[in-house]
Amino acid sequence: MKKKVLLSSAALLASVTLAACGNNSNNTSKADSTTKAESKEKTTLKLAALESGYGSEMWPAIIKAYEEANPNVKVELTQDKEIEDKITPQMKAGDYPDIVMLALGRKQALPETLIKDKALADLTDLFDMKVYGEDKKVSEKLLNNVLGSTVTDPYGDGKHYLAPMFYAPTGLFYNEGLFKSKGWEVPKDVAGMKELAEKAKKENISLFTYPTTGYLDSFFPALLANAGGVDLFNKAMKYETGVFTSPEATKAFEAMGTLLSNVEPSTVANANKQSFTKNQQLILDNKALFMPNGTWVVGEMAKAPRAEGFKWAMTAAPAIEKGGKRYVYSFFEHIWVPKESKNQAAAKEFLSFLYSDKAAEIFAKYNAAQPIQGVTAKLPEELKALYKVVDEVDGVINGNFVATKPVEGVSMKDTLYGQIDSVASGQKTIAEWQKSVEEVSQKLKAAVQ
Repeated sequence: MKKKVLLSSAALLASVTLAACGNNSNNTSKADSTTKAESKEKTTLKLAALESGYGSEMWPAIIKAYEEANPNVKVELTQDKEIEDKITPQMKAGDYPDIVMLALGRKQALPETLIKDKALADLTDLFDMKVYGEDKKVSEKLLNNVLGSTVTDPYGDGKHYLAPMFYAPTGLFYNEGLFKSKGWEVPKDVAGMKELAEKAKKENISLFTYPTTGYLDSFFPALLANAGGVDLFNKAMKYETGVFTSPEATKAFEAMGTLLSNVEPSTVANANKQSFTKNQQLILDNKALFMPNGTWVVGEMAKAPRAEGFKWAMTAAPAIEKGGKRYVYSFFEHIWVPKESKNQAAAKEFLSFLYSDKAAEIFAKYNAAQPIQGVTAKLPEELKALYKVVDEVDGVINGNFVATKPVEGVSMKDTLYGQIDSVASGQKTIAEWQKSVEEVSQKLKAAVQ
């Protein structure tokens, strides 16, 4: 199960004391004195990057391209599969990298700890800068709605501290070959889903399945956004009073109910860590039409048997009404600058280059998709069919529930997603589920940190 994980709302962030973090009086002078890349004096930037599934050659290629474009900067790379083990001791000793490519959600929770300690540099002005070597601003190139989430803006103050990087869109996966053979169109709204469910039932095919209830943590937020826009999604992530029982949220719960009322019969029994691939196999065997998942499922099921003519495809969560807006929830990786970096201005210029067409082309060669407009065209053919959904929707959403102090016996994950099996099996109604989610939301609202 290669599902990526974002920062949990109830996670306890382990406190790590980093040398010089408390020396706030020097922060302004350090920022003012950071070496500018256009200076004649050559600047050395220290980049620390996680060596992930994209391999070890991607960042050297990016660095080479940047150094050719900007001869005044030399980039020193530290790359490791456990990059935290490499840089944390150095940071404790006061030796900070200028840039760190490391996402939230890892066991060591390094960026989470720095967020808690307010030890990240403010990157807000980066997005008003022109992309290095281009005329457009960084913000003008980004996909809609990738900034302003509880991830990029961890303090909710409108300032950006983590820059979004490689993204993996999620949605409903299906067999394009089956739809073509049946002459069916992929529904764009809930009413269309109902109509298709009746057609499929006559063919002994169920409308819906899901690997485990945890996979709904990217699908249901998209339904919320479809029902009430990005504003409703953001309010839900902040536990605003009454948000989950609002008329707009009710439409999202009812849309989820439509899908669950047409779930493949064996889904609930196999919706666990041991058997979840059996539910994914339902799509390959043409026993169910749609399944919420992420792009990693293609590799995860690469060796599994499949129906003749099978071809992976993905669509967004259905609009609530005909012609309504549709959003895609995407997982992102993140890049950031420690507040103690001595070269913040030069670091931001380098970061701006990462959103250039040149950098995007290099990243795409390693199957990494930058969250910029038109990136789909740069991806390998096998990924284009999955990423093109982003070009077809109204925007991308990202973020998670804001962090809270622990509340005994209370879990939004268990309440919002864990109960879906009970709803699918008929043991709990949509109304009961919705009411319990709002009750938990209010308990957590009182514990927001």
